[in-house]
Amino acid sequence: MQIAHAGRKGSTRRPWEGTGMVAEREGGWKPVAPSALPFDKNYAIPSALEESGIRAVVNAFAEAARRALQAGFQVLEIHAAHGYLIHEFLSPLANKRTDSYGGSLENRARFLREVVSAIRRVWPATLPLFVRISATDWIEGGWNIHESVKVAAEIGRLGVDLIDCSSGGIDPSAKIPIGPGYQVPFSQQIRDKTGLLTGAVGFIRLPEQANEIVRDHKADVVVFAREFLRRPYWPLEVARDLGIRVPWPAQYLRAAPDGTPARQTVLASC
Repeated sequence: MQIAHAGRKGSTRRPWEGTGMVAEREGGWKPVAPSALPFDKNYAIPSALEESGIRAVVNAFAEAARRALQAGFQVLEIHAAHGYLIHEFLSPLANKRTDSYGGSLENRARFLREVVSAIRRVWPATLPLFVRISATDWIEGGWNIHESVKVAAEIGRLGVDLIDCSSGGIDPSAKIPIGPGYQVPFSQQIRDKTGLLTGAVGFIRLPEQANEIVRDHKADVVVFAREFLRRPYWPLEVARDLGIRVPWPAQYLRAAPDGTPARQTVLASC
């Protein structure tokens, strides 16, 4: 389960319906952020959170984690990337505060540390906690990989088990060199310098490519999204092609190749 707060990107249209803000008269709301700076010209000007508001959001993250646990989820990820609220606090491009949540790296990372600590008080130590970060803003003067390494080490000591390494999202003007595996160097650098487990994402489409990333210790896991949208049974197809026997989800067993619902391990034959 991934939990997030959209921050200044909240109250916006669904991507397939255009871009920009949804007015309050249309069911939208006044978004909040570390500073009263909009994401783009067609986005709402957010309200800068007061410290009481920050505490309320920290508590809301912890409550979301508690509900996820109650619902039976066994892996939790805090979304601190892509220009959402936690990333807005981390990045000097979006955070212009002059209090204890702005300015220095220690202060800008305070909100994330507080969220992690609050969640770890309700999320069992026996269950993994991931944090997705944008390892760089891809903009001079913005959040960068060196700060990511430092903060990853800090939250690792607070109980984070894996850093899910993405990038960008804080500013629409960023020039991102998108290509196959373009974010993998971030996962490798954070892994090498902190000793934490990392996840690699971003235009990783081939099983051979994913295998190479894990085999060469560039990351500990590879996280897929787009390929699942294209081909929901992709993991089973890959297992079939590689001759690997994998357990099917229990709900799929009625479609087992030999027609035996009780069979727990079958060769994918999609």
